[in-house]
Amino acid sequence: MFNDVIQYVQFSELDVYDPFFSSLIEDYAGFEKWFQKKAMQGEKAYILKEDRLLGFLYLKEEFESDETINPIFEKKRRLKIGTFKIEAHGTVLGHRFIGIILKKMIDEHYSECYVTVFEKQKPLIKLFEKFGFTLWGRKNNGELIYIKTLEKTNDIFMDFPRIDTQNKNKYILSIYPIWHTKLFPNSKLNTERNHKIEDLSFTNTIEKVYLSGMKGLDELTRGDLIVIYRTAESGKRAEFSAVATSICTVIENRNIHEFNTMEEFISYCGKGTIFSKEDLEKFWYTKKYPYIIKMLYNISLPKRIIRHHLITNGIIERNAYAGFIKLTDQAFEKILKLGEINESFIIN
Repeated sequence: MFNDVIQYVQFSELDVYDPFFSSLIEDYAGFEKWFQKKAMQGEKAYILKEDRLLGFLYLKEEFESDETINPIFEKKRRLKIGTFKIEAHGTVLGHRFIGIILKKMIDEHYSECYVTVFEKQKPLIKLFEKFGFTLWGRKNNGELIYIKTLEKTNDIFMDFPRIDTQNKNKYILSIYPIWHTKLFPNSKLNTERNHKIEDLSFTNTIEKVYLSGMKGLDELTRGDLIVIYRTAESGKRAEFSAVATSICTVIENRNIHEFNTMEEFISYCGKGTIFSKEDLEKFWYTKKYPYIIKMLYNISLPKRIIRHHLITNGIIERNAYAGFIKLTDQAFEKILKLGEINESFIIN
C-alpha cells in the first residue's frame, strides 16, 4: 500500500480477523460471514493502510423501503454508508473519508445518503453532524439513523462539497507548482495542454492551510470562494502551463501577528499545511508570510483551464498580476463552465 493514500480495494485483499475489525465483529452479529460474502462477490471498499489498517469504508446503493426504521424509510434510491470505521474519530482522517462519501453522493446524483451508528459512537456522530447529517430516527436494534440531503444549510461544512455562489466574493489565488502539488495532490496535472483528470486519489486533508505575503489577501473572509491557479512550470510559457485547477471556500483568514506564541501558530496551522515544522518556525521568526488562509477544498476541476483560455474568455486580463485577482460573478461562472463542473456541486 502507498503511504497516506486512501485506496479502493477488494474485500478479498483484506483479513476480516485483522484486529482493526474486532470492534465491528463485537458490535454486529454475523459480521465475519457478511465480510466473506462481500469478498466472494468481488465487492470493494476504501481503506487507508500504513503499517496497519487505519480506516475502512464500504458504500452501497439502495433502492428499497425499510420498516425496521422509525420513522420508516419509504422506497427511494439512497447511498448507504454500509460500514465505516476509522482510528481516531473526528480527526483529519475522518474528514478525508467524508470527502469520498459526499463526492460520490453528488457525482452519482443521490438525493439522500444515510448511516447507522450506535449512540455510544459519539465522536463518529459528531463528525457526521459537522458535515450535515441529521438524526432521522432509530432501527429496531437501537441504532441511530443519520441522513444527509442536499437541502441548503448556509454552513460551509454542512453544505460541503457543494459551493454557494450567491452573494460571495470570488478570487483567483496563485500557488507555485512545488507547493501546489503538495497542497492539492488530487489536482496534480498531466503534461498535456488540453486534458481531463479524474479525481481518483484521495490524499491529504480537505482543510488546507496556506501562508502568503501577497497584497490584498487581508480582504478574504469566511465563505469567499477561491479559484486555485497553479503558476507556470519552470522553463515553460505561462500561457499554456499556468492553469486553474481547483475551487476552495475560505474557512478563516488570520494574520501571523495575532498569535502570542510560535507553538500556538504551529498548532493552528496543523495538518492542513504542506510546510514542515522547520518551515513554520522560520516563518514565525521572519514574519515574511503574514497571511494564513485556511480553506475547505471543495472541487478539483474536471478540466483544467490554461491561462490562455482564462485570457481569451475574458476572465482575466493579459497584463493583470495573477497572484491574487478578484473575479466578477460572470467570470467565476465562466470558470465553472470551462472547468466542466458538475452542476450538482453548485448551490443556486
